Amino acid sequence: MVLGGGSAAEPDGTGVRLGGDDVRIDAALSALYDITPSGRHGRARQGGLGASAPGVARWLGDIRTFFPSSVVQVMQRDAIERLHLQQMLLEPEMLASIQPDIHLVATLLELNSMLPDATKATARAVVRIVADQIHARLADSVRQAVTGAVNRSARSRRPRLNDVDWNRTIGANLRHYLPEHKTVIPEKLIGYGRRQNSIARDIILAIDQSGSMAESVVFAGVLGSVLASLRTLRTSVIAFDTAVVDLTEQMDDPVDVLFGVQLGGGTDINAAVAYCESLVTRPNDTVLILLSDLFEGGVRDGLVNRMAHLVRSGVTCIALLALSDEGAPSFDRDHAGALAAVGVPSFACTPDQFPDLIAAAIDRVDIEQWAGAAGVTTTAPAVNG
Repeated sequence: MVLGGGSAAEPDGTGVRLGGDDVRIDAALSALYDITPSGRHGRARQGGLGASAPGVARWLGDIRTFFPSSVVQVMQRDAIERLHLQQMLLEPEMLASIQPDIHLVATLLELNSMLPDATKATARAVVRIVADQIHARLADSVRQAVTGAVNRSARSRRPRLNDVDWNRTIGANLRHYLPEHKTVIPEKLIGYGRRQNSIARDIILAIDQSGSMAESVVFAGVLGSVLASLRTLRTSVIAFDTAVVDLTEQMDDPVDVLFGVQLGGGTDINAAVAYCESLVTRPNDTVLILLSDLFEGGVRDGLVNRMAHLVRSGVTCIALLALSDEGAPSFDRDHAGALAAVGVPSFACTPDQFPDLIAAAIDRVDIEQWAGAAGVTTTAPAVNG
């Protein structure tokens, strides 16, 4: 914290006068945070950036000069929220001067329909930077996790002799060891996984594009694009509010996907899941991930019944409350509990946990067990039967 020295007219009581760069640092902090009546003297210090684009530009330059990148991102986010600078983001010169991060991208997606033509190219460039950062962080982990899970699922239980994986076969049959013969009777033969040239799983990613899901939408758009690039998966990406938009044909470019969503508006999860249900052709090989905080504006009981039907048919269904680096999300706990009762676990996970989640779903392991092992707390235990 930097303490300013105030002025002769408005002393701050510290008895300390600042000089040099400390004055500019204090001014940058004051412009953002000294905007409400406070302090022991009951006076309001003069803060704020006003409506001047040059003033905002100077402030952005100052905070990049005096603070590390992580702090700059926090201050930019606070400025947009506290000082209502969304209108400034519609100006290409201003947008180009802001340090890109996921919160800025989420704000741009909320403003998508308002962006003037002169700003759209700059906005796409900003979103591209952040999408590339997320891709670099997560893409290899997703590919490795999916490839490993697909190979495990491809192992034959009736292999030819030359294809037997003896280490795994012995491990799987240790309970059949005969001490008198000093041998294991291999009741099950496990073969090496063959290269998977066909589609192993269908992944359906349904993304709630309500405003509260902004950061999750950004991560999901990039991760969906990574999944769509894997030949062993057939990936469908659906965005929804009160309407449903199929973004599958745009998955080659995550930026196109992100600009295909429209943050804000109502929510009809039941209608979205109904559309997803129409995409299911191989229930036992399908994974449906519903990314939503579960605040339903549609037919609540209809959604639970529909998800229960999908589970009974063999679809692996997961309600992902958030896909974010932030803390625990706000969500509809009653709805999450109702879904858990029909076999649909609900939890939030970080983007770094997502590859293991996908691998667990492909492996058809118990998602509740995976969540416990991964340190992810589910909202309610699933009720069997």
